[in-house]
Amino acid sequence: MTPRRRTPEPYLWLLFTGGGVVAALVLPVVVLLFGVLMPLGVVDWPDAAHLRALAGHGLVRIALAVVVVLCLFHAAHRLRFTSEELLGIGRFDRLIAVVCYGGALAGSIVAVRMMTYMS
Repeated sequence: MTPRRRTPEPYLWLLFTGGGVVAALVLPVVVLLFGVLMPLGVVDWPDAAHLRALAGHGLVRIALAVVVVLCLFHAAHRLRFTSEELLGIGRFDRLIAVVCYGGALAGSIVAVRMMTYMS
C-alpha cells in the first residue's frame, strides 16, 4: 500500500475562503466610506496626522496585514481556477499555481514589510 501524498490544496482553499470573507466584510465598508460618504460630505475626510496615528498602532497594522494577505490569496486562487476553466489551460496547472500563489506570497511579503516600516 502506497502512502498518500499530502498536497497544500486544503490550506490554499482555507486562505481562499478566509480572503473571501474578509473581502466581503471589509471592502464594501471601505468603498462606502471613501467612495461615497466622504466625497458627498456626509463624513469628514480624515487628516494625514489622524491616519498616521491610526496606522501607527500595532493592532491596526496586524489587521491591515491580515486583510491584505487574505485578499491577495483569495484573488490568486480565483485567478488560478478562472484562467484554467475559462481559457482551457488546465494542463498548465502547476505553472499557473506557482505564478498565482507566488505573486500572492510576494505581495504579502511586500505588504507586511511596508506595515513594519510605517511610522
